[in-house]
Amino acid sequence: MSSSSGSYEKYITAAASVAAAAMVVRSVVSELVPYEVRDLLYAAGRYLRSRVSSRHTVVIDEAEGLSANQIYDAARTYLAARISTDMPRLRVSRVDEAQGIMVGMEQGEEMVDVHDGVEYTWSLVSRDNTPGAASRAAGTTGAYAGAGAKARGRLEIKSFEVTFHKKHKDKALKSYLPHIIATAKAMKDQHRSLKMHMIEYDAWTAVDLRHPSTFDTLAMDKKLKQSVMDDLERFVKRKDYYRRIGRAWKRGYLLYGPPGTGKSSLIAAMANYLKFDIYDLELTEVKCNSDLRRLLVGMSNRSILVVEDIDCSIELQQREDGEKRARSSSAGEENDDKVTLSGLLNFVDGLWSTSGEERIIVFTTNYRERLDPALLRPGRMDMHIHMGYCTAESFRILARNYHSVENHAMYPEIEQLIEEVMVSPAEVAEVLMRNENSDVVLQDLLEFLKAKRKEVGESKAANEHGNE
Repeated sequence: MSSSSGSYEKYITAAASVAAAAMVVRSVVSELVPYEVRDLLYAAGRYLRSRVSSRHTVVIDEAEGLSANQIYDAARTYLAARISTDMPRLRVSRVDEAQGIMVGMEQGEEMVDVHDGVEYTWSLVSRDNTPGAASRAAGTTGAYAGAGAKARGRLEIKSFEVTFHKKHKDKALKSYLPHIIATAKAMKDQHRSLKMHMIEYDAWTAVDLRHPSTFDTLAMDKKLKQSVMDDLERFVKRKDYYRRIGRAWKRGYLLYGPPGTGKSSLIAAMANYLKFDIYDLELTEVKCNSDLRRLLVGMSNRSILVVEDIDCSIELQQREDGEKRARSSSAGEENDDKVTLSGLLNFVDGLWSTSGEERIIVFTTNYRERLDPALLRPGRMDMHIHMGYCTAESFRILARNYHSVENHAMYPEIEQLIEEVMVSPAEVAEVLMRNENSDVVLQDLLEFLKAKRKEVGESKAANEHGNE
């Protein structure tokens, strides 16, 4: 027993001597060898260790020069969804009140991710990037190094390091990292805060879009609603198709029907469904065609351009008139002093429409027959959606939204009246909001519809009497 105890003490003594010698050598090197040479020596040491190790490490810095590293940002988003809350230390943050708390790795912690049968170990590190930082950190105590770095103006760089067996290097670079980038992009698109852009001082100004409308809550015919959703899904998946056939990656919709039938709510539902920003183009705020083109260039991809009430928002100069004026003007001069129909068409379907990708253009009107046929053809307004008066189906959706009522004894009579009179979903919704008691509010709606039917009957009788 005493023999083994003595061997252990000798081992401890020898280890302490080696450590002390290493500290002395390191101190001497720090004092006598210039930091440039020390950096080279340390780099050579790291290279030799990497050659004899079976592990390979990829370093993903937070920035590349003065630009943010998109792979670092993607890795942070990707790992936040997979991190274990059992870690001793976690980093939490929130940059948007509309989003939840984002959980991240703390410096020095590690986590393991498995993809395609390969195990990857992630860690978050931070290093001082000032000249000679590695050698100074190795030859000084933590307190002294920190104070010195602060005095010299420390440049700290954060990095993710992902380590794996070196035989999987190609798989990591060609499969795993692209998988992380694609996954992070999908996550951001799903949870990003949407914006509503409007024209202010001849430029786009953004505010948060918090409209709660979705296809689930939209009071709209079920089959028509599904056809719109299917069309949107098909559009966003056809990037290669549009490129192959040589067309701009955009889609046009015309929403037409009486006021209060849900055109604006459908636009908001489309934006929430696709996670697209909305650009509200108020044509009365645009002075000329050149301003119109500049606004188009200022739009982002994955966005919805909305032109509401196109039939009455502006007096568009007809193409024939524009051509006559162009012929009568002096050579070289461009008729660009107002927004013309030709300028709008070029904005929608001409060369300027190719300045962005994955865009949706929505025109709304109460009177489709008032629009120039040139606006309505496929390629400009690809899908025409009629937003009609309230039906029995849309009434049930509204009742479920406002009062969580699936069925009621008054439903048959209400639905019969809705089929007899023309009432908009907005009118029905207004009545449903008057009281929180479902029995009371449904009785109010019943009386409202009866009064509406009586009013229509009296108006019809008066017209017939006047024609006699």
